[in-house]
Amino acid sequence: MVQSKVRGKGARPRVHDAGELGWDESLYDAKGDGAQDGGDTPPTEPRGGGPTDGSGGHDKTDGQRPRRRRRALRWSATILAVVILGTAGAGYLYYQHLNDNLKKDALNIGDAKDRAAAPKPNAAGQTPLNILLLGSDARDTKENQQLGGAKDTFGTPPRADVQILLHVSADRTNMSVVSMPRDTLLSIPKCTDPKGHVYPALQQWITNDSLGRGGPGCSVATWEKLTGIHIDHFIMVDFSGVVSMADAVGGVPVCVDKNIYSHTSSGHGSGLKLKAGTTYVKGTQALQWLRTRYGFEDGSDIARTKAQHQYMSAMVRELRANATLNNPDKLRNLAETATRSLTVDKGLGTVAKLYDLSTELKKVPTDRITMTTMPYDYVGERVVPKPGDADKLFRLVREDIALDGKDTKKKPTPQATTAPTDSDDKIAVQVQNGTGTSTLDPAPGRAGAVAQLLAGKGFSEAGADTSMVVSEDRTVIRYPSADLKGDAERVAKVLGIPASSVVKSTDVSGVTLVVGADWRSGTAYKAPKEDDKTPTTANILNGATKQCMTVDPHYTW
Repeated sequence: MVQSKVRGKGARPRVHDAGELGWDESLYDAKGDGAQDGGDTPPTEPRGGGPTDGSGGHDKTDGQRPRRRRRALRWSATILAVVILGTAGAGYLYYQHLNDNLKKDALNIGDAKDRAAAPKPNAAGQTPLNILLLGSDARDTKENQQLGGAKDTFGTPPRADVQILLHVSADRTNMSVVSMPRDTLLSIPKCTDPKGHVYPALQQWITNDSLGRGGPGCSVATWEKLTGIHIDHFIMVDFSGVVSMADAVGGVPVCVDKNIYSHTSSGHGSGLKLKAGTTYVKGTQALQWLRTRYGFEDGSDIARTKAQHQYMSAMVRELRANATLNNPDKLRNLAETATRSLTVDKGLGTVAKLYDLSTELKKVPTDRITMTTMPYDYVGERVVPKPGDADKLFRLVREDIALDGKDTKKKPTPQATTAPTDSDDKIAVQVQNGTGTSTLDPAPGRAGAVAQLLAGKGFSEAGADTSMVVSEDRTVIRYPSADLKGDAERVAKVLGIPASSVVKSTDVSGVTLVVGADWRSGTAYKAPKEDDKTPTTANILNGATKQCMTVDPHYTW
């Protein structure tokens, strides 16, 4: 993965971006730069490729700013609240018509080769749960269109503007929440929708377009390809669901350190207007909080994600502590609202199964819920997973290691090794030089030197690959399919590279060794000591922590 230089802090966002409940905000601009230049009419470019669209990434030529698309709401708090619904009671959940309210779709519509293996049970026979939470910006109803604006996009493919992985540990003692910035560029795998339409794989493509390429099952496939984490279920909610859920819950407490008015001189912004301190928000005001960018911290999309995490934490605490939810009428209203708003995978397609899931989730203490954002680097106005830190965060989740650092005595389940398919002299290995960093040039000749080292150990088919410029903090061995896993693990064993550095990736065509910045010289690889601490770049927030958002002084009153 090519490293990118992180933007400096303190850059001021432009203030002519649209917002409120209708017009545009770039889905490709994590810092908020380059919004449309005035006017009340949203742009009308097409949204996403069709079933056979393989035309490549978005236009970056001629120095033009990224194409604008409609801003959509972050739904994370609402979905998490729904799956923790069991904290309030169970009796009403068994009404049959609630099952009919739920919409169902396929879990994973990617190719089998791109799917992650299910985790193995721990010593007690327990397995973790991984649920992908999605927020759709679909304008498929009049209500969703009114809330989302943009009349010209009615009925067009939706985008997954919110993508959050919810990981529940095998022993149910802790929960990890990982958000992905909506502007992330990554590889979207080939997907085939239930009707048989094929959506070709895309490289360096905006992540939220995955939903429009066959449905939520393509978003699931995209996450599995990127992270190597097996996903058990998905839950998706739309615009109107967020508003109605906030009303049904009775409001969610949020806090700002100063008066805030998210409103620019040109009349744009979310419209959120609150006094300093704590306010219970619901309905449209909750929608404004979740979509506010201008006014929070540096005005970036990352600051907005932080505000959404705080909202999510507050809603969880509210559901668990609010005795008024013991009122049967309020419970029934909440259940009706939730089930009408949700699309789930077929394995989670009944209210009883949702309730069973909520029963598992409520076992986790609130102070053991850790919320994070995928570490990222800026590439222009978009972001990519940060080499090293993002990989480490994904590894911790894969190995079921708590992100709050409180599982120091728990060891990950040992991973079984796979026998190689060939003898050493028949295993082809491509070696790449990834020793360059943001401050150091690549160490010359490392690919050739390590290829010669392998040849001397019996891997006569090893060779240097100088066709690509790559950069890796740590040495890694990648393989494209399950039949080559054993070969990759054999190479790792011979060189003393840890098994955690052997990863499946369809970005390579064969066993590929990338010599990282941790092996710039010498013939003996010294594996760095495994560190299971959550990267600080993940913007860690504890679920029990009550915080106030910092308000930009330019947006106070």
